[in-house]
Amino acid sequence: MAARLGVPVEDVERVHRLAGDLPSAPLPAKADAPAILARLAVRPDDAAEIMAGWPDPGSPAWTPDLRWLLDRSTALVRADLGGPGWLVPGPELPRDRGTAWRHLYVYAYLALVEVVLEYHRDHGIAEAVSYATLADLGRNLAVDRRMRGEGWPVMRSWLTLHARGGVYELGRLQYQRGDTTLGLHIPEAGPLTPQAVEASLDQARAFFPRHFPDEHHTTFSCGSWLLDPQLLHYLPEDANIVRFQQRFELEPYEQPEGIDADVEVLRFVFRTLTTPLDRLPRRTALQRAAVDHLKAGRHWQWRRGHFPI
Repeated sequence: MAARLGVPVEDVERVHRLAGDLPSAPLPAKADAPAILARLAVRPDDAAEIMAGWPDPGSPAWTPDLRWLLDRSTALVRADLGGPGWLVPGPELPRDRGTAWRHLYVYAYLALVEVVLEYHRDHGIAEAVSYATLADLGRNLAVDRRMRGEGWPVMRSWLTLHARGGVYELGRLQYQRGDTTLGLHIPEAGPLTPQAVEASLDQARAFFPRHFPDEHHTTFSCGSWLLDPQLLHYLPEDANIVRFQQRFELEPYEQPEGIDADVEVLRFVFRTLTTPLDRLPRRTALQRAAVDHLKAGRHWQWRRGHFPI
């Protein structure tokens, strides 16, 4: 099966081991899918592609191996419903083999929408918060299209948090549940103004004790290149990023495993990993800082920080 899928055999074995015979979840009816995709903020071009590749019975594009992987990856994520950690739902697939391959984990996400909505309802979470959170699918598909497919390998794990009730979008920020911390994530959703950040933090201060009363969070935390103090050398004192940094007490720097801060800066500031530095835009102070720092032979840092709730 791994050979036919073109992936490492250990990746298929991992899915089989973790999902076993656990229950999966069915896709929504195809007739209902356009409305669901619209509520998840999926752009028309992405929605048309997803509908064209729908796993219809008898579709020759959906081989038995792909159908097995869709079913077991959905089961793997569903088995950890409520889990707050990152989860790899399955192997990275060769995306140039067609829509079924390119969007297999999108179909798994769609199959889990009703499962996670039920989880939200059980916790008394308003539908508006549910769909604001789950609509990160559309945002990430748009990013992936802009990055010509370079974004999705990261996103397939990130979006399992949404599909399990592990992350919530409250105003300007997203919050990932942890043991005693709420991890902050910053979506691409407009300026990071102090007013918008504070309003979001206030929402979170009320939201989590109300809907997860058995969890006791004491700190907000964040891990990001946005907390790199080297940015202070390039940005004005009243810049939104600088004022966001000032909220945090930084932890001692350690090189994070599996994260290249230079790559992350390019991914988030420019949404490209292949454009030469000399051809990147320089319209904003942040863009100029990102390019000038790298052209000078220096490197960005992925930093962690926290502050009390």
